[in-house]
Amino acid sequence: MSAMLLSLVLLLAGCGAPAALSPAGPQAGQIAGLWAVFFWVSVVVEVAVVAFLLYAVLRARRPVLTLPALAAEPLAERRLTRGVSAATALTAIVVVALLAASILVTRALGALHAPQALTVEIAGHQWWWEVEYWDPVPSQRVRTANEIHVPVGEAVLVKLRASDVIHSLWVPPLHGKKDLIPGHATSLWIKADRPGAFGGQCAEFCGYQHAHMRLLVIAESRGAFDAWLARQRRPAPEPTDAQARRGRDVFLTGPCAICHTIVGTPAAARLGPDLTHLAGRTTLAAGTLPNTPGHLAGWIIDPQRIKPGVHMPSIGLDGADLQALLAYLGSLK
Repeated sequence: MSAMLLSLVLLLAGCGAPAALSPAGPQAGQIAGLWAVFFWVSVVVEVAVVAFLLYAVLRARRPVLTLPALAAEPLAERRLTRGVSAATALTAIVVVALLAASILVTRALGALHAPQALTVEIAGHQWWWEVEYWDPVPSQRVRTANEIHVPVGEAVLVKLRASDVIHSLWVPPLHGKKDLIPGHATSLWIKADRPGAFGGQCAEFCGYQHAHMRLLVIAESRGAFDAWLARQRRPAPEPTDAQARRGRDVFLTGPCAICHTIVGTPAAARLGPDLTHLAGRTTLAAGTLPNTPGHLAGWIIDPQRIKPGVHMPSIGLDGADLQALLAYLGSLK
């Protein structure tokens, strides 16, 4: 059974349509439409082949005609020639039609653009996504990680780069895959037609934790997006209680400040994700864990157990310092 028919069986069995077949944007819709064309053409071909095979098996046996016999029977020879010619011509037409459909969809995918569009740069790291919202004023640029917010109904230019190895950005409900190649800048356009949270994934094997390199694209109204972007531009709030103030001191005097940035504090390193608004994110460790105090504590104490091979080292803290650090990080919204 072909892969196309296997997909149909899984869908009919109640496994649900994958996200790639539930498009939320025009480009994903084009890709899903092309998939449907290939799928149904494959189904028709598969059914036709099986039907001819069953006909050949079930029909009454007849004497096998040898080549001399065929030569002696011009009618049988002409019938065979017409059948082979028709099958060849039909195959050529189907192949050309599928090629034309692929070219049209490829051109449609590259047609999306808009003047003065929101520009987002995404950098792939082992194994997380760095996200930067561009602005003509450098101080107004926003950096975050593993979570992208976009306004609904607007085209967004996404610039892509890789800092170490080849990665591939894939958000199935919005677009197809696009590689991030070290030393080679690439880009794509995305547009969300409806609000929602759409999961994405690195689609190019990039190392041990490739499967745990996820991201989330949140499409929201323009008003909600503007409010979110305004919050992201603010520096980290000042701690309001003694526990959180102690946690800030733990962060700034420990190894955390060597790798991470918190805008509004002396911590300005770029090796790891920007943590200025960490508490406002949905997940930790590029979609590996939900963003809760318990999971955050486990991630700080022993990240290698959760995500073996990750570049973040284990941080040895006593209970009091850990609770203080959690209180501080929990205030970064």
